[in-house]
Amino acid sequence: MTITILDGGMGQELVRRAGRATPLWSTQALLDAPELVRQIHQDFFTAGAEVATANTYALLPDRLVKFGLGDRLDELTQTACRIAADARDAAGHGLVAGSLGPLGFSYRPDLAPPPEQAAEIYAAIAAVQARIVDVLLIETMSSVDQARGGLMGAQTTGKPVRLALSVMDEDGTRLRSGEALSDIEALLAEFRPDRVLLNCARPEAVSQGLPILAQFNTSFGAYANGFTQIDPRFNTIGATTDLLTTRTDIGPDSYADFAENWADAGATLIGGCCEIGPEHIAALTRRLKPDAPRPVAAPLDA
Repeated sequence: MTITILDGGMGQELVRRAGRATPLWSTQALLDAPELVRQIHQDFFTAGAEVATANTYALLPDRLVKFGLGDRLDELTQTACRIAADARDAAGHGLVAGSLGPLGFSYRPDLAPPPEQAAEIYAAIAAVQARIVDVLLIETMSSVDQARGGLMGAQTTGKPVRLALSVMDEDGTRLRSGEALSDIEALLAEFRPDRVLLNCARPEAVSQGLPILAQFNTSFGAYANGFTQIDPRFNTIGATTDLLTTRTDIGPDSYADFAENWADAGATLIGGCCEIGPEHIAALTRRLKPDAPRPVAAPLDA
């Protein structure tokens, strides 16, 4: 079984390095410090990642309009995708995944538009990303309908589509909507995404949910976060990530312990989400692909 090492969480790594959290979150760096985004992609590649996830998670109309940036959606999307592609080219290997985050806001599928409306929005964004990226990654989908809207929109590009679902921290067998994770099976059969993953939940919850994905006759994977829990105050546009508390017990080695268990369960794509940085990716690379050649960092102007 060949395992693909994914990257870690861009947004929180940007916050950590910049030393501040803003309502624009990861988009702020595209405006102020694009070189920092490039550096983080490069550091993940150096750690062993084989995929660069473009910094496009929060590049959505409903988020940008609130800050008077609605007319810059296409520009910022292309910038983020090109930065990831440049880092991949400098590394000399790997894929670029275009991230499509949740409309409405993370962890709140009840705020998302109906699938047909969401599909139109996603199709327009995916068309821009598809000019540059290798695959499309629909992230943090927390209900069946939310996932349906993402799949309907992303499939219009002809690019491979990966679907990442977010489960409840206290019960990894359920989507954050409360629906059973097993309810996603019919949607997978209908749209046949290239891969299905669990993301942005506690590692323990991901471990609970993966055996369910293993029953779906599709390639699957996982990338968990390192938060103690999701603060309800965070579930609004404009909230800053300093509302979320980092776990102190999820260091690189302990995260790699979870990753080994996911691999044993059949996961073939493994990486990290929020609070999982290059040092975590390096640790799980050593565990899961010990014979892989270690990349050498390329200069930023390569």
